[in-house]
Amino acid sequence: MATEDVKPNSEPDALFTQLANPFDPSEIKWRVTHTNRDGNRGAVIAFADPRAYTDRLNQLFTPTGWTRTYDVSTLSFVTRMKKDKLIQTGKVLVTCTLTITGLGCHAGSGEDWADEENAMTAAEAQAFKRACSCFGLGRYLYNFTEMWVPLNEHRQPSEYPRLPQWALPTGSMPTKSHPASGSRPPAAHRGPIDQKTTVRIEGFRRILGDPIYGEILWRVAHARQANAIPNAQLQANVAEAMERASRGVSKAHSLADQIGETSFIAILDRLHIESMATIPRLESLKTLVAELEREAARTAA
Repeated sequence: MATEDVKPNSEPDALFTQLANPFDPSEIKWRVTHTNRDGNRGAVIAFADPRAYTDRLNQLFTPTGWTRTYDVSTLSFVTRMKKDKLIQTGKVLVTCTLTITGLGCHAGSGEDWADEENAMTAAEAQAFKRACSCFGLGRYLYNFTEMWVPLNEHRQPSEYPRLPQWALPTGSMPTKSHPASGSRPPAAHRGPIDQKTTVRIEGFRRILGDPIYGEILWRVAHARQANAIPNAQLQANVAEAMERASRGVSKAHSLADQIGETSFIAILDRLHIESMATIPRLESLKTLVAELEREAARTAA
């Protein structure tokens, strides 16, 4: 991992800058989240092992300059589908509180199904990294858009995306961005906002459902709520993106009426989509529309 020159008397702003500096590329790993129907291509997300986070904290503050505590609880008698079977299980819930001397403390939460191997370790790692991100450490990893790569016969990546320049540590040589990696979210400069646009954006939640609504807010404006969008330009960008997505939802409804309820439900089941109100991401919406179009064409033939 790349090392940083840290002055003992660094001001808080300088420390936050060093915390937010991207990890060395050797620390970045990729996880397949879902695949296409043939299983030869998959969407991947970037992540770093918790050791990369502890190494950065130790370098900047020494091992005695920061602490973390965990609060663990469990949730029992929960059922879920696993390998097409309904099983009774539970959940492991972890809250990590990270304290950095002179900078304060932040908490993050993590969870995993109790029947998963190493559920406690996974939940603890998730909670720790989320707490770190509140200080800016590893925060940039959330800026990656969905990237698709070829998969081998084991459904693991046969090649990996290249990191764009903004995802490289300061002083690293520029790296050509993978064509599907997208760009960094726009800088959130604060300025005048249009309350009517805020209301319009909030109206899309009912049309798009919470998952896609939240995804667009975060991707376009780095905001969790419509009233947190910092300026009118980003408001307009969000509204435009949500309008495009709403046209996709409208088209899906129209095609569903065309092919009939039975075929429509079968497609939703095949794509693991519970309902039109819970489509998990924009990519899933695109896939759904494509599947409905194919079914409509087949029915009409």
